[in-house]
Amino acid sequence: MPNEARLHLDAGLHFTAETGSGFRLELDSKVGEGALTAPTPMDLQLVALGGCTGMDVISILRKMRQDVTAYDLHLTGDRAEDHPRLYTSVLVTHRFRGRDVGATNVHRAIQLSMDRYCSVFNMLYPGVRIRERYEIADEAGAAVATGDVYRSKEEPSSSAAG
Repeated sequence: MPNEARLHLDAGLHFTAETGSGFRLELDSKVGEGALTAPTPMDLQLVALGGCTGMDVISILRKMRQDVTAYDLHLTGDRAEDHPRLYTSVLVTHRFRGRDVGATNVHRAIQLSMDRYCSVFNMLYPGVRIRERYEIADEAGAAVATGDVYRSKEEPSSSAAG
């Protein structure tokens, strides 16, 4: 069954969208006059990527019985100067807090999302260079491990999971 969405122009470049699952959201554009009143479609691209990989990663870590008490993602995208102003690169930073969260498990969960599960990642990649990093802190806030994650086919031979 195909996914669907419906959009209605409200005013200017502001649209209200309704997803096939019945959720409503608003979109706006920086083009034109006035302040933004909703996220742009390109903002939502980053949100979609973060949401997709985040849901994969936390699900995998829960199956691995990792005690993650907080999980945040920060995404930064660089866009081309010329139209259609596509993202040229995105940095995804996964930040974990927990008790005895293993860097090897975090690395593997992110890699599985990149390689196999995250449809948004795989729609964008390889046209968009996507780098993923992680930071793990213990429950008291002290840094435990950091590292870069690559797709399996790109894993540098000298890389350590952290």
